Amino acid sequence: MVVLGIETSCDDTAAAVVRDGREVLASVVSSQIAQHAGFGGVVPELAAREHLRAIQPVVETALRESNCTLQSIDAVAVTNCPGLVPSLLVGVSYAKGVAAARGCALVGVNHFLAHIYGALLDADLGVVRFPVLALVVSGGHTALALIEANGAARILGATLDDAAGEAFDKAAKILDLGYPGGPIIDRLAKQGNPVAIHFPRPLMGGTGRPRREEDRFNFSFSGVKTALLYAVKGRVVTAAEMSDLVASYQAAVVDVLVAKTLDASREFRAGTVVVCGGVACNSRLRQEFAAAFAGLELPLRIAPPRLCTDNAAMVAGLAYHSLRHGVTSGFDLAVRARLDHDLETVPFAPGVA
Repeated sequence: MVVLGIETSCDDTAAAVVRDGREVLASVVSSQIAQHAGFGGVVPELAAREHLRAIQPVVETALRESNCTLQSIDAVAVTNCPGLVPSLLVGVSYAKGVAAARGCALVGVNHFLAHIYGALLDADLGVVRFPVLALVVSGGHTALALIEANGAARILGATLDDAAGEAFDKAAKILDLGYPGGPIIDRLAKQGNPVAIHFPRPLMGGTGRPRREEDRFNFSFSGVKTALLYAVKGRVVTAAEMSDLVASYQAAVVDVLVAKTLDASREFRAGTVVVCGGVACNSRLRQEFAAAFAGLELPLRIAPPRLCTDNAAMVAGLAYHSLRHGVTSGFDLAVRARLDHDLETVPFAPGVA
């Protein structure tokens, strides 16, 4: 089964062609970083206009690179939640048009769940052990989710304020480093000392106040950002100090992500741990997760960099399993901005009804 995937949840216009949920025939992404850099963040209306401009060429390129035509497509999958509503509307409207013209199935896909599946896209799903504990960490999301073999899914904890990627972007803005902040901080941190400055590790119970049990698997990064703001307020930061500053800030964010994921993996007896989303490209995060799980009899899968950031291969891949279970969407498919804690998904383990 060949699925055309479309992704426009934020500021990347993406299309992909995937066969049987695993074989990526083509994956094309058009970035809008240059258009939004001057604003220091994504402007929803501008993003929607750029999607309108890019979506047709991106889809055409994906079809050409996959040696497919619309006539050879069995279904169209599109991200319909969560995300920026103006951006989502462009992708969903386009997908509906393609599905109507082609007379094929339409599948709405949850962007959050698609990221999790993206980390398993290259895996042999037959040997993936459930439940799968997933840390989805990006500019829009920082959350821990648990997925059972039968497809039942729930969010165990999420950020109470800033997502980790947002915390990196805001830190870069405070330090006047440019946009997007994550890759810049990652690069500068490699020359710095991660223990040069102590930044708080929020909701870890190490600030003198006991952590509330209900926050055990939640995240908060606004306090780290505020600590950074006060650390540089009213003074000029040298190049050497800057490296130490961002290395220490990055270490604080990563330490919390690793510690809470490790804690959740034990509490819920995870069979596999997945780390995905744009921030999963961060080199220190990848190193620290690998070190923390080394020697444990618990498989760790960190999404490959090409599948960390927003893409449509993960959308088309997950949609295949919806189609396999006869789950499709109607042309009244709506978009939703927010992520529901009660996730709706389908089993993607082979042989599970």
